[in-house]
Amino acid sequence: MSALSEIKRIIEEAESIVFFGGAGVSTDSGIPDFRGNGGLYIDTDELDEEPETILSAAYLYRHPHRFFRYYRNRMLYPHAEPNEAHFALAKLEKEGKLTALVTQNIDGLHQAAGSVNVIELHGSVHTNFCIRCGKQYGLEHVLESDDIPRCAACGALVRPDVVLYGESLNNEAFSRAAEAIYNADVLLVGGTSLTVHPAASLVDEFVGEHLIIINKTPTPYDEYAEYVIRESISEVMEELVD
Repeated sequence: MSALSEIKRIIEEAESIVFFGGAGVSTDSGIPDFRGNGGLYIDTDELDEEPETILSAAYLYRHPHRFFRYYRNRMLYPHAEPNEAHFALAKLEKEGKLTALVTQNIDGLHQAAGSVNVIELHGSVHTNFCIRCGKQYGLEHVLESDDIPRCAACGALVRPDVVLYGESLNNEAFSRAAEAIYNADVLLVGGTSLTVHPAASLVDEFVGEHLIIINKTPTPYDEYAEYVIRESISEVMEELVD
């Protein structure tokens, strides 16, 4: 029996599956990952500064003009559509197999595909807030602003509700993710190198029977996995859930 056939059997027999994914889940939707072709660490920027510097909280408040120019050009993909991986995961949830979907992505494509119980560790580009009065804004407000998004109520800066470099993960989201993974009997990991901490450490919470990793490049947790698949996450998930 092939590895994919065996994984498909595991999914069919599972009672509680949790999916933990990263940037690789959205690459087939046209959103580059950090180190792939067109990624933040590959393409140079006219600012000639490191992505970690530009996408930090300190940089946002010190140089908001530069931050939002880079953020709009490199982090926002408003026309991206969910791919086969997003739809396959939404189908698993609808069938009652997938109990939680933990993502490091901020693009909102899992929700667009129909997933409901999505735990966004790094926030979402679709939610933004005024740093002074807390008024909430959608993605359109950032896209339609000529320069720095300003609050219509008080005029202060409106920032994305995403975790920037130098900021901590949301404790509630992290705790929910840890609990879901701990209670799962199958953990599917896909499209993530498992090198970004503390998010990657969530895999340590898994005490279930089947750890399955689907990623094109090696991860530090490969040796602990029952199966490691080095193929496209969208193609694999489509076949597994078909």
